[in-house]
Amino acid sequence: MTEAQPAAGSLAAGPLAGHVVVVAGATSTSGEAVCRALVTAGASVVAVGTRAPALEALRTAVPGVTTRTCDLADRGAVDTLARDVHADAGRIDGLVHLVGGWRGGGGLAGQSDEDWDFFDRAFRTLRNTTRTFETDLVASTAGRMAFVSSTAVDSPTAGGANYAAAKAAAQTWVRAVAQGLRKQAPDTAAATVFVVGSLAGLEDRLGDAVVRLWSADPADVNGALLPLDPSLG
Repeated sequence: MTEAQPAAGSLAAGPLAGHVVVVAGATSTSGEAVCRALVTAGASVVAVGTRAPALEALRTAVPGVTTRTCDLADRGAVDTLARDVHADAGRIDGLVHLVGGWRGGGGLAGQSDEDWDFFDRAFRTLRNTTRTFETDLVASTAGRMAFVSSTAVDSPTAGGANYAAAKAAAQTWVRAVAQGLRKQAPDTAAATVFVVGSLAGLEDRLGDAVVRLWSADPADVNGALLPLDPSLG
């Protein structure tokens, strides 16, 4: 892992002032929207990605973020990331996991091993980040973890079988994280799954929904599957 040039931190006081939030997979359109919403709410945001130029562009688009490069599929690199974040900003209060993307088509015959490897790698990043940062979320006075899943889990297609299966595994993992948080910190911590058909056009809504997690009762959002698109509600 290498560190990109850090920004100064959150730009203004707000409801999340004093909270440190890691956004994994932060250089996507949705990642930028989530980082902007968190910074606007006063959080200190650590935006993590693999491509230094994309992280530099994110710092320009969202003044106030701190960026770091890290291969989140490498558990050792994630542990190093955590140590560096702890040294610079303290223990975290939030983890937003946005690593992934869609690949598919071609029916079952088109479900390539290369595509499955892509999804498996994304799943490993989820496993690594949640295992490394769980202790922080439990210790926080308001620990939150968020993941974006898909309606494909309940309505899979042959052309999207790899994608749906991987999302189902990730969704199950996050709900297991939620059970652990419920056991260890029932009054303060929560892990939530947002569900969408497609994130396109809903990026700002996602950012707002992530920020609202901190004002919600943990019991109401821990382990919950929350539709992000109003048409799914």
